[in-house]
Amino acid sequence: MRRPWLVWGVALAAYLLAIFHRSSLAVAGLDAAQRFDISAAQLATFTMLQLLVYAGMQIPVGLLVDRFGPRTVMLTGAVVLTLAQTAFALAESYGAALAARVFVGMGDAMTWICLLRLVASWFSGRRVPFLTALSGTLGQLGAIAAAAPMTWALGHLGWTPAYLIAAGVSVVAAVAVALAVHDSPDDRVLRGPRLTFETIRGSLRASWAQPGTRLGFWMHFVAQFSATVMTLLWGFPFLVRGEGLSERHASLLLTLVVVAVMYSGPTIGWLIGRYPWHRSTCVLAIVWSIVVVWTAVLAWPGEAPLWLLILLTQVVGIGGPASMIGFDLARTSNPVERLASANGIINQAGFAASLVLVVAIGLVLDWRTPGSGSDYDASAFRWAMCMQYPLWALGLFQVWRYRRKTRAVVNRAQLTATARGVG
Repeated sequence: MRRPWLVWGVALAAYLLAIFHRSSLAVAGLDAAQRFDISAAQLATFTMLQLLVYAGMQIPVGLLVDRFGPRTVMLTGAVVLTLAQTAFALAESYGAALAARVFVGMGDAMTWICLLRLVASWFSGRRVPFLTALSGTLGQLGAIAAAAPMTWALGHLGWTPAYLIAAGVSVVAAVAVALAVHDSPDDRVLRGPRLTFETIRGSLRASWAQPGTRLGFWMHFVAQFSATVMTLLWGFPFLVRGEGLSERHASLLLTLVVVAVMYSGPTIGWLIGRYPWHRSTCVLAIVWSIVVVWTAVLAWPGEAPLWLLILLTQVVGIGGPASMIGFDLARTSNPVERLASANGIINQAGFAASLVLVVAIGLVLDWRTPGSGSDYDASAFRWAMCMQYPLWALGLFQVWRYRRKTRAVVNRAQLTATARGVG
């Protein structure tokens, strides 16, 4: 049966390219600041707005996937990314560039949920959680792949050619999706009921009414935000200003977060496929490990030792794949016709928590270092990073709460049999 693997491979490639486009600005910050004559705060707005759009699009995209099928939505996403990156390549003003990155966020948002739906439609049993985790892990390669090629292209070809080439790659992805991807083994294109106010309300209400969907939401919420905030914005300044590392060592430690994601993703996917009853236990254990190690770092007198900071990168990195366990709760708690809607609800949780934390850390840093610009000290960072504790407390309580409610309505033997492909 080569067909399922072909569909998964092409959809995964489209997801990798979406991550590539999402991350393509990471190595172009100085070029963007010079091209658009903008400040550091304006430059940061690119990333923040793109993530806001991504998070806000999750439920609408889930509804669209349930209505029009993953193939159509993924194809649309590839086209939107092509047009958005073309507009970004040609933009000469900050406003035009900002608008282009909004559409990059929209195109990016149309890919992951489609991939999840295709995996659930083409595979069964233990392969589903394993391939879900593996897909998310391999998606990190898109971020890594954006670094070297974009750096070379910007340096040798210039801004406009570099981003036009990046846009052209999505044309290839769109063609591959159109030719190779089918919505299910039996249908090239699937269509759900028409989207009306009543059907949208009914689908979202039914998905949210499932304790498993709520459990998945809070799993994603509590496990993801620490890694996202570390790698997105505040990890580098925390390690340099808060822990006294050189910029070189701080960059290396942040790379180790990605390494942790890469090796832990398939392992977690295999574990939850084999022991589905203990999915929430896995999340609780990982999050408590993150809390304990962060507490040791923040409570350490003076600068934390290098070995402890390395351990921090590993437990934080493992939190990323742990958050994806929430999608497996959606799969086993909802019928396939509204699976994408449930995944959309869950997928916004971690990004919403991350955005709250990014803002909260910035506010605390400014509070603890008034009138000093960006010259934050170690004490300010220790206060700021403590803003994770309210989010951990809320998330852990809700996981514990909905774990009990989910287990009350799920048959353990049937769940295990289904996960093993028996029933």
